[in-house]
Amino acid sequence: MYIERVPNRNSPPAVLLRESFREDGKVKKRTLANLSRWPDELVDGLRILLKGGVALPSLGDPFRILRSRPPRHLAAALGCARRLGL
Repeated sequence: MYIERVPNRNSPPAVLLRESFREDGKVKKRTLANLSRWPDELVDGLRILLKGGVALPSLGDPFRILRSRPPRHLAAALGCARRLGL
């Protein structure tokens, strides 16, 4: 199974859940569901699940920054500037 976006001329593309199979040596596809009314986030989550991944809900901002330190070369330049009194 896979998700396919089929372009339409003057309207938004159709988002379809499809299955491919072989019949008499030819590859054919069957539409299982029309997902056009689903939000893009939900379609992307289903696409990840179909590929064998794990889809997690958005956690917002799970981390809180307590303090940040400058990179080492900037810390060295800042230390030298402070020693020189700049």
